[in-house]
This record gives sequence, C-alpha cells and structure tokens, in this order.
Amino acid sequence: MTFSTRLAARALTALLGVSLVSGTVVAAGSAASADSGEGRKVMLKGSTTASYYWDDASGRNGDTGLPASGKPMQKGLAASPSWPLLTEGYVVYKGKKAPFFVGDRGPGEPSTRGIMLDLDAKTFADLTGGRFNPDTLAVNGNGGKGHIEVDYVITKWGPGVGKKNHPVPFETRAWSRKDRDPAEPVLLRTPAKPAEAPAKTPAKAAAKAPEAPAAGKAPQTVPSTPSTPSASTPPASPAPERAATQAGKSASAVVQTPAPTTLKADPVSASGEEGPSVPTGFVFALLLVAGVGSYAGVRLLSARLLRERG
Repeated sequence: MTFSTRLAARALTALLGVSLVSGTVVAAGSAASADSGEGRKVMLKGSTTASYYWDDASGRNGDTGLPASGKPMQKGLAASPSWPLLTEGYVVYKGKKAPFFVGDRGPGEPSTRGIMLDLDAKTFADLTGGRFNPDTLAVNGNGGKGHIEVDYVITKWGPGVGKKNHPVPFETRAWSRKDRDPAEPVLLRTPAKPAEAPAKTPAKAAAKAPEAPAAGKAPQTVPSTPSTPSASTPPASPAPERAATQAGKSASAVVQTPAPTTLKADPVSASGEEGPSVPTGFVFALLLVAGVGSYAGVRLLSARLLRERG
C-alpha cells in the first residue's frame, strides 16, 4: 500500500467518525428538546377582558337562543366577536387554566370596550371561585366578579370564516369574512422552576451573647438569644436588629410560585418564545447520507487497493 493510499484511508476513517459523532450530538439535542416539552407550536397568544354568559334557549337572563355554531350550550363553549367558530384554545387566570372552543358570537357592544371573550358561566365560576346558579344562569359567591383579565392561547383555528388573529369588536364584522392572512404561529416554552435557596439554621442566624461584665462596670443590655453564654464567647456584634431584618428579607425572598392548576384537560403552559428546534427527520437523513457516503468511499478505496496489489 502506497503512502498516498494509507493517507486517504486515514482521512476517510476520520471523516466517518466525525460524521457519526456530529449526528449523535444533534440527535441528542433534538431528543432533549422534545422531552422537555419546549418548542410547542400555538397559533396565537395574548390577553383580554373576559365576561360570561349561558344561553340555553330558555329566554332567562337575556338569553338569546342556542349558540351560533349549533352546538348545545355546555361547559367550555365560549363566544368570540371575531375568531372563527370551532377555534380551540385555553385561558389562564390567577394560575388556573381552562380550555374552551368558540361556539358562539359575542360579546356584542361590550367588545368595543375591550371585552373580547365571553366564557361560559360554569368555567367562569371555576376560575373565580364562585358557583353557577342554574335558576338565574348567573355566577354567585365570587365577590360580584363579572369581568376578569385573562391570558388566552389559541391552539387550533376553526375552519370557517372569521379573523385568525387578535380579536376585534363585533361591529367590524370580521366574523363574517374569510381570513386570508392569519397570524404567524408562535412557539411556547415551559417556564423553569425557580431554584430554592438553602435555609439558614437557627445556630448561624442567632447572635452570640456577650461575656460577663467586669467588676465595677455596668452590664450591657442585649437581646436574648438561644445561644448558651460562656466566658470565651465574644461580645455580640452591633445592630442585631439590622442583622435580623436582613435575615428576614433573605428568608422572604425564597418564594416559589405554585404551579398552575388545570381545571379540565391538559393544555399547554405558557411561557416565552424560542426558535424552532432541529427536526428529527432531518437528523436521520443526515446520518443516512453520511453513512452511505462513507460506505461508498470504503468500497472505492478497497477496489483501488485490489488494483494496486494485482
């Protein structure tokens, strides 16, 4: 085997190793992203003021009849002034999530004042800690709340007419037109849990007692502590109140936000945007091309060696 042939064989072997290692790293990164739940695509996210209603065609409490979608009034059915019917998503209010689908039109005039979502009364009661009254179709026991500020996430657009973007008032009639320019989908990231700082032990946080006063001197007055005084204990550090205040601030700073409570189903968490991850199919295609190329190179090199030896 000539020197050039040996050099080519070593270069080909190194190229094969680099290709396999690179493919493995990319595949591992993609798998980690998928396992963490990051990069979940949604159609839209935003916030608005939400009211509530319950139309069961009974004519009570301003009932206007059955929902526009033809679906019966039910928990999870919401009204929108502009989104397409059968659009799906969820709302978040004070750590609680509730799924919904657009089954009706509304609110009407209130939408000109920024009230862009009408939740069903049962979902509204769950979110605000109240109870649905089947006799009056109202929500009781929630402190009189009739409007709340919510965050919304759209996970799927409905197939019909309507605006596929942030809601607009009912009077614009966007609900009657086919949207040819929907909003660009966004990617959500699951928020990371805050790290807990180690708690301080009482022995370290407590101030030490001063030594006994010498004869002829007035004793110093210091706040009592759980430490046991001894003759070798140095005097207490000045301003113990300030040290205690700082320790209290440090302890109060370690507050972990509770995880949101899902009222129904298991919708996606909302959090900040991120760039798209590497598709798994692309990774496998890259590995396949690298493997085929390396195999072809080895066969070509073997044929050349056979010709040289023959």
